[in-house]
Amino acid sequence: MTSLRGRVHKYGANVDTDVIIAGVYLKELDPNKLASHAMEGIDPDFTKKVKPGDFIVADRNFGCGSSREHAPIALKYSGIKAVLAPSFARIFYRNAVDGGHLLPIEIADEAYSRIQKDGENHTP
Repeated sequence: MTSLRGRVHKYGANVDTDVIIAGVYLKELDPNKLASHAMEGIDPDFTKKVKPGDFIVADRNFGCGSSREHAPIALKYSGIKAVLAPSFARIFYRNAVDGGHLLPIEIADEAYSRIQKDGENHTP
């Protein structure tokens, strides 16, 4: 079994591409500028917290919504190494893989609830 270690930014189900990168930034071609606006729609402090090699863990259907090739680019250049979720929207998954931008890793439903966000204290 492979294990991954790193800081986790955890979100719920149905994180859509509109909150990953807002439509107003879609004319931007500089990936670093895109990264500076990553996840603004769901976590305005995301870019202040994220560090190179971090992970996003989300519940089902990550990357749903409109087809935005910018979404995986913004995440990768923000420092995200991979997104772990029980399922991905097909177009987000293909954009991440085909562009070589980001690793989308499918995990079991139970794994989502077991993976803790950095800094959280949980009692079993």
